[in-house]
Amino acid sequence: MGENVPITVGGVTLTANGMPAEFNHSTPWGRPHAITFPKGNYTVSYIGPLRDNHLQGVFDKPYHVNVTIPPEFDIQNPLLAGLSSGANVTRRGDNTTLVQWNRSYAFDLRFYDETREQFLYFFLQFMGILVVVLVVIPYFLSLKREE
Repeated sequence: MGENVPITVGGVTLTANGMPAEFNHSTPWGRPHAITFPKGNYTVSYIGPLRDNHLQGVFDKPYHVNVTIPPEFDIQNPLLAGLSSGANVTRRGDNTTLVQWNRSYAFDLRFYDETREQFLYFFLQFMGILVVVLVVIPYFLSLKREE
């Protein structure tokens, strides 16, 4: 219904200029876990669940967002993947992909694996065969009858 739904994450780290920074972890009664830290320029990292190869986030203020996609996943096929506007994509030498949004209030990223891409190509070939069998062949057979 449009309300924010927090997810449970683990392995939360906070860094400032590449060095670990301290933060306070709290659990207000009836609310999800939260971390607090002094105002500044930080990087927050965490490990959380993904559903359906889809990652998205919405923020109250604009943030820089960096997502590193491992080599076994891809975002190049627009039929299977999707990126919200403002995304900058960089292919790295180790076959990982870095997707960045600068000063963004929200981001949306869909990615896929090789198996999903193979299923797409199989489906497209199957649909092509159906078109030939159900449309093209009957058309040529009707032309032959008219002669």
